[in-house]
Amino acid sequence: MNTTPKSLVIFDLDGTLIDSVPDLTDAIDKTLLILGSCTAGEELVRTWVGNGSLKLVERAINWAGITLERLDEAHELFLTTYHDCHDNTTAYANVKEGLICLKQQGFKLAICTNKPTQFLPQILANMGWLDMFDCVVDGDTLSTKKPNPDPLYHICQTLSIDVCQSIMVGDSKNDILAGKSANMTTLALSYGYNYGESIAISKPDAIFDDFGSLVAFILNHHRDD
Repeated sequence: MNTTPKSLVIFDLDGTLIDSVPDLTDAIDKTLLILGSCTAGEELVRTWVGNGSLKLVERAINWAGITLERLDEAHELFLTTYHDCHDNTTAYANVKEGLICLKQQGFKLAICTNKPTQFLPQILANMGWLDMFDCVVDGDTLSTKKPNPDPLYHICQTLSIDVCQSIMVGDSKNDILAGKSANMTTLALSYGYNYGESIAISKPDAIFDDFGSLVAFILNHHRDD
């Protein structure tokens, strides 16, 4: 593990800071019904999240046996439906307190998510996080998304912080692969969405079962005193 003191912590959003699956499921199920299919349910949708909304919808219609020729139609339906489905998205335990603690200790905070731009302001407002992050990169910011490391490089360049001073925190292999490709320290949370696989398979530098433990680790091992 790179032991250089850190000044920037980059977080994935869905499955790391927030549990959005209930609302994503609502939007996916409504989309499938409009397309003439049965609903998928939360357990399945939880295994489909990652790589952005287009891939989520593609996985859903593949499961439903709907031709990929209807992918664009299905995606537009999903985006329209999901626009009003944010009431059941919640922050995981200790996330709000942990983010405040890191910020108070002088860390820069950023989000790197594959979620489309149009949903970020409402979600961050609902969480009370509009002023929490120094940089937010979403699925529409660049032409590439995680697991490509370019979004992480973009954040570091925007904030003028070297990658060796940065940490990538996530819950899925996309986050860990992006962080490793960028030569960042990678920390993982075990409770999120990782396609039904253990996050240990991706070999992050450390794994935590709760957000409070992750924050304590960062403060104990990576703070520049």
